[in-house]
Amino acid sequence: MNSKIIRTESSHEDFVQLVRELDHYLAIIDGDEHDFYHQYNQIENLDHVVLLVIDGNTVSCGAFKELNKDTVEMKRMWTRPEYRGKGCASTVLGELEGWAREEGYTHSMLETGRRMQDAVKLYLQNGYAETENYGQYIGIENSICFKKTLVK
Repeated sequence: MNSKIIRTESSHEDFVQLVRELDHYLAIIDGDEHDFYHQYNQIENLDHVVLLVIDGNTVSCGAFKELNKDTVEMKRMWTRPEYRGKGCASTVLGELEGWAREEGYTHSMLETGRRMQDAVKLYLQNGYAETENYGQYIGIENSICFKKTLVK
C-alpha cells in the first residue's frame, strides 16, 4: 500500500469532492438539524487542509481554522467508508495537529454530533477530552465538543 499526505487548501478538487461526500452523509445523519450545522461548515478560505492518498486514491481529509491566537478548530474530517478502521482518520488528524503546532498553536478544539459514535471514538482515542460546547454549539443538544493540548 503506497500512501502520501498532501498539505493544501480548500480549493483542491479532491478536498471539494470528499466534502461533498461528507455533506451528503451528514444530511442523512443530521436530518432536520442539517441546515443549522451546514452554515458553519463552509470550506472557502480554509488554508490548512490535509489529504491522505492511498494507491493514487484520495481517501481521507480534514482541515483546521483558527479559533483564537492559541487554538485551532478541526473541521471537515472525512474518510471514505471502505477505508475506515485502517487508521486513515488518525493519520490525517495527526498531520493537522502537527501542522497547527508548527504554526504556533497550543490547543485544538472540535465539534461533532452525538450520533457520530465513530467520530467520538476517534477523538477520544487520539487524546481529546470532552469539553463544554463552545461558540455556535452552546445549547445544541446533539453537539459534543472536544479539546486537546497540542504538546510540542
